[in-house]
Amino acid sequence: MIYYVIPQELGDEYFETFKERFQDVEGVEVIVDRREGDRRSGGRGGGQRTLRDRRRRRANGTFQEL
Repeated sequence: MIYYVIPQELGDEYFETFKERFQDVEGVEVIVDRREGDRRSGGRGGGQRTLRDRRRRRANGTFQEL
């Protein structure tokens, strides 16, 4: 499924036009973006994005030279 997303500000102007244009194309759906804000901005568990280093950590201690 391919979603053709139209920004909310342009939805009234372009939604019907694009819906008619893609009505015969199988697997395409025209939708209007209804999000009102950034997911990370507060709310339930949101806030600052945390980046984690997922590489394997080195073992503690010193090792003999080979």
